[in-house]
Amino acid sequence: MANARPKAEYLDIMGLLRSYASKWYYFVISIFLCLVLGFLYTRMHSRNMAVRANILISQDDDGPFGASSAKGKNNGIGALFGSNANVQDEVFVISSHSLYRNVVKALGINKTHYVRTGFLKSALSYPDFPIDVEAPGIADTLRTTLVFKVKTDESGIADISVKAKKETIADISGVKLPTVVKTDYGDFTVKATESYPKGKKVKSVISFAGYESGAEMLTDQVEASLASKKSNVITLAFDTPNPVYGSAILNEILEKYNERGIYEKNLQGQKTATFLEDRIRLMGHDLDEAESAIQRYKEANGITDIQAEAAYRSSKKSTLENNIVALETELELLQLTRDFFTDSILNTELVPTTVSTASVQHGISAYNSLVMERIELLNNAKADNYALRKIENRMDMTRRNILATTDRAIDASRVRLKDLISQQGDNRSKLGRIPTQEREYVNMKRQQEMKQEIYLFLLQRQEENAMLLANSIPKGKIVDEAYVLSEPLGASNKMILIVFFLIGIILPPIYLYLRKLILNKAESREEVERHISAPVLGEMCTDHSGRSLVVTEHDTSSATELFRLLRSNLQFLLGGSGDKIVLMTSTKSGEGKSFIAINLAASLALQHGKKVLLVGMDIRNPQIGNYLGINPKWGLTNYLSAGNLALSDIISHVEGTSSLDVIVAGPIPPNPAELLMSDAVDKLFEQLRPMYDYIIVDTAPVGMVSDTFTLDRIADASIYVTRINYSTLDDLKFVESIYEDKRLKKLSVVINGTHSKKGYGYGYSAKK
Repeated sequence: MANARPKAEYLDIMGLLRSYASKWYYFVISIFLCLVLGFLYTRMHSRNMAVRANILISQDDDGPFGASSAKGKNNGIGALFGSNANVQDEVFVISSHSLYRNVVKALGINKTHYVRTGFLKSALSYPDFPIDVEAPGIADTLRTTLVFKVKTDESGIADISVKAKKETIADISGVKLPTVVKTDYGDFTVKATESYPKGKKVKSVISFAGYESGAEMLTDQVEASLASKKSNVITLAFDTPNPVYGSAILNEILEKYNERGIYEKNLQGQKTATFLEDRIRLMGHDLDEAESAIQRYKEANGITDIQAEAAYRSSKKSTLENNIVALETELELLQLTRDFFTDSILNTELVPTTVSTASVQHGISAYNSLVMERIELLNNAKADNYALRKIENRMDMTRRNILATTDRAIDASRVRLKDLISQQGDNRSKLGRIPTQEREYVNMKRQQEMKQEIYLFLLQRQEENAMLLANSIPKGKIVDEAYVLSEPLGASNKMILIVFFLIGIILPPIYLYLRKLILNKAESREEVERHISAPVLGEMCTDHSGRSLVVTEHDTSSATELFRLLRSNLQFLLGGSGDKIVLMTSTKSGEGKSFIAINLAASLALQHGKKVLLVGMDIRNPQIGNYLGINPKWGLTNYLSAGNLALSDIISHVEGTSSLDVIVAGPIPPNPAELLMSDAVDKLFEQLRPMYDYIIVDTAPVGMVSDTFTLDRIADASIYVTRINYSTLDDLKFVESIYEDKRLKKLSVVINGTHSKKGYGYGYSAKK
C-alpha cells in the first residue's frame, strides 16, 4: 500500500466530539438528574445572612492602680500599680467556652427548632416556634444531642420519635400535647407553645443539647477577630439563615462580655479595698509611732524650734538627704511587695501592683491575670481539674519569678543606698559642729515624712478605688450592635441551577473518558481506522436474529446487505489475478470471525455460477460445524492425518444454499501445529483451488496461537475481524504490527458490531 494512515498518538477532537454526540442520551440523563438535584438542593438549603457586630476594647485601665493613676505627683510609686489590656487576649476572652456557655444558657439556644415550611423545606425557627421540649436541670449535665421529631395532625395528635447518636431511644404515637417522653437521659416534656397553629399539621425537629455542647456549637459558628492588625476593635461574625437568631446571639455575647468585665473589675476592686484597709491601718500606726518619738525627743532635749534650726544647718545636705529618702521609700515599697508574695495565706489572692520597676510590674499584671482565670475556672470546674492545676502551677512559677526580680531590685537599691550613705558620711564630717540632737532629730523626721507619704498615697488610692466600685464602666464599648448585611451569602437559586446544569454537561464526557481509559476498547469505526493503517474491507452490524447463517437469496436485512458489500469489496481486493483463498482470523475468540466467515462464504455463493468452499481450520476450537448444524463423519483433521480419505469424504453441502460447500475441522488433534505445517495441507489446497471459485478459510485467532501465520503460505489474501466495544486498543496495535510486518498476505479488516442501518455501508478503499 502506498502511504499508511498516521497512528493514533494524538487527541482527535472531532472524533471525540462525534463519539460524544452519538451518546447524546448520556447528556440528557445527566442534565436532567443534575437539575433535579439542583432543585432539591435549593429546596433543602436556605441562603445564609451575614450578621456582624463590633466592639471597641479600651486599652487604659482607669482603676486605682492603673496607668492613669500613675500620672500624678508620685509617678514613681503610681507606676507600680499599672496594667494594660491586651486586645488579642480579649479576642480569646470574648470567644471563650465559659462565656459562650453563659450565652447559650441565657438564650436557651441549646435547643434548635426546625419547622417544615414546604416541600423538602425546613426553616430555623426563632424566637417563636410551635413546639418546645423542656427538661429542667438536664441541660447542665447532658453530654450528647437528642433529636426530637414531632409530627402533629389537624387535631393536635402527635407522633414523637427521639434519637440519640442515630439510635432511636423513644417512639410514641397518638398522644395529646403536652406529654412526657421518658428516655435513658431523663424525662422530657413536649408541649405546644403560644405560636402553635391550631387546626394545621406541624412537622418540627428539635435538637436538645447540653449547655456545654451548645457552647461548642457557638465556637464553630461565631468568629471573633480584630477589625485590622492595629485596631482595638473586635468584630463578631455569624452566618445564619435566620438573622433574628444571629442578632440575638451576637448581642448577648457583647452583653455577657461586658458583664464579665464589670464583674472582674469589681472583684479586683474589692480585693484591693481589703488590702488598702489593712495597709492603711498598719501605716497609720507606724506614722503615729514616728510622730510620738519626735515629740518625746523634743521634750527630753528641751528643743523648741529645732525644725527652723535644722533646716538652716542642713541646707547644704538637703539634696543628698532627699535622694536617700526617695530610695528608702522605694525599698519600703519593694519590701511590702515581697512580704505579700511570701505570705502563704495570700497565694491565691489578687496582688496590688506595688513594685517600682517595670519588669516586676509586668510580672504582677500577668500574675493577676492568672488569678482571674483561676477564679473563673473555680466557678465551673472541680478543685482537682487539670486546667486548674495547670494555672496554679503557672501562678507558682510567676510568683517565684516576681520574688526573684524583687530581690534583685532590693539588692540594687541597697547598693545605691549604701553609696548615698557613704557620700553623706563624707558630708557629715563638714557638719561636725551640728549638735547630735539635731542630727538625730533629722533622722527621726525623715522616717516620719516617709511614712506620711506612703500613708497619704494609700489614702488617695483608697478613694479612687471607692469611686471605681461606685461607677463600674465596661471594658468594651459597643460600636455596632448586631446588624445584618443586605445581600445573602452564597449563590442564588438561579446560579445554583446553572452550576448543576454545567455539571450535568461535564459529567458525561468525564464518565465516557474514564470508561474509555478503563475499558480500553475501540468504540467506533473511526477509532479503529485511527489505530490501524490496513484497509477496511467493510463493517458488520450487530445481528439480533440468533441465526448463524443470516445471508439467504431473498433476504434484504441490514446484515445481508452489508455482507453483499463485503463480497463486492473482497472481489475488488482479489482482482482478476486468480486469487481465491482467503484466510479469516481475529485476535481472540468472540470477535465474530467464524460468523463473518460463514456468511461471507454464503454471500459469495449467491452469485450465479460461483462455487464457494468454507474450510474450518480452527482445529483447536472448531465451531463451524456447530454453527451450521453439520456433523459429518470425517473432518479436515481426519483427512490430513489418515491419508486414506478422499476429498468427497470430508466435503459437505450447506443446506439452503445453491453452491456452498463446507469442510469442518474434525476432531481436535494432539499436534495441531505440526499437522498444519505438514505437506498434506499444501496438497489439499492444490486440489481444492481448481474446484472452487472462492475458498474461505476459518483459522484460529492469531492473538492466541500462531496457526494462522503457518497457513499464510496457502492463502491469497487475509481478512482480520475486529469487534466494536470488544477488541481492545492493544488488539488494534497488534493488527497494525502484523500489517506493517506483512506477516499475512493482502491483509484487510472487517469491523464487526457496528450500528449500521439498512442500506448503509462502506466500500473498500485503498490507503494512499
